[in-house]
Amino acid sequence: MFELTLTQEAVAEAPKGDRYDLIIIGGGPAGFTAGLYAARARVGTLLIERGVPGGQAAVTNHIENFPGFPDGVGGPELGERMKEQAVRFGLEVAAADVSQVGLEGDLKVVHTSQGVFRAPALIIATGTQSAALGVPGERELTGRGVSYCATCDAAFFRDKTVAVVGGGDSAIDEALFLTRFVKEAVVIHRRDALRATRILQDRAMANPKIRFAWNSVVEAIGGHEAVETVTVRNVKTGERETLPVDGVFIYVGLRPNTAFLGDLVKLDDRGYIVTNEEMETSLPGVFAAGDVRVKGLRQVVTACGDGAIAAVNADKYLQEHHYST
Repeated sequence: MFELTLTQEAVAEAPKGDRYDLIIIGGGPAGFTAGLYAARARVGTLLIERGVPGGQAAVTNHIENFPGFPDGVGGPELGERMKEQAVRFGLEVAAADVSQVGLEGDLKVVHTSQGVFRAPALIIATGTQSAALGVPGERELTGRGVSYCATCDAAFFRDKTVAVVGGGDSAIDEALFLTRFVKEAVVIHRRDALRATRILQDRAMANPKIRFAWNSVVEAIGGHEAVETVTVRNVKTGERETLPVDGVFIYVGLRPNTAFLGDLVKLDDRGYIVTNEEMETSLPGVFAAGDVRVKGLRQVVTACGDGAIAAVNADKYLQEHHYST
């Protein structure tokens, strides 16, 4: 006879019911910090995450500015640690896609690929995702040489030449990571100076595997079964050049994961959720935390602060309205 044994993590990821005090959508730093604070306060909480723990942080190779890690920490490792800590205090986790939410009435309703869950309080911590360039060939070759995550895909490009599009922290950090694998990384940036922090700029400039295509934008990505070329245009001279590359890694900004909300809560003109300092949205009982909300600085440490504030205020909301499972 075969015996099925569930690990502690597997049990934590098997929701015990469909009714909770609090539901958190999103398993990045904001979501898991909110889950940790809520679970420690003995609020019956379910966190729903469709991907790996850590959100955008999990696809970052190395995080050097999170307190408590003097030598830095890998994004995937930090995400797993956050999850493990919250689960230890009783947080339940469901691996599922959220398709729709109902936010009217006393109970908020969350429709997912693993069922329908209900709670009187909801924290939206769905974060952001990489923005697309919107150029010919990008969509057709995504997954066949076009990538938005060097940490995920760098190993596929060992000893090859790749392009990295962007000039901010994410682009340069991932370009540096790629040099562990690739023969050459060509950083394509629309300006003549990087926007990345000085320490990352210095490392990139000193790396012999990185070269720069300044004042340039990507106009097309070419290839049949896989990426073969990238066409760039110099924004000052108008000159076009087709570069032979085996991959294109794109880091040109972020967009909030709020499409599933429609117009249920107030958003700004870019789709970010509008909140007050208590993380309250335009609807009672609905909070937002982390990169998905309107804010001045999107970092792991600020997302964690948002998550803690959201959880504490969600708990206050539940107590004031005498909600309880």
